[in-house]
Amino acid sequence: MEAPELPFKKKNYYLLAAAAALVLVGFALMSGGGSDDPTVFNPDVFSHRRISLAPTVVVVGYLLGIVAILYRPKSEV
Repeated sequence: MEAPELPFKKKNYYLLAAAAALVLVGFALMSGGGSDDPTVFNPDVFSHRRISLAPTVVVVGYLLGIVAILYRPKSEV
């Protein structure tokens, strides 16, 4: 009896790991910018990194995750 074939290949797992790393980096880029004193406003909350860059990195990570799941490598002989 032949062993069942796994649904993902090695490349799928590498792509999925890269996607997870991108999402984690994106969320790390969003962190910070707060203030210890609630009466003081910190304008760093609206920096380019938190408003544009970090969400873009997260969305790219999610898209790469979808590609990693749907990617079907050529059959290895």
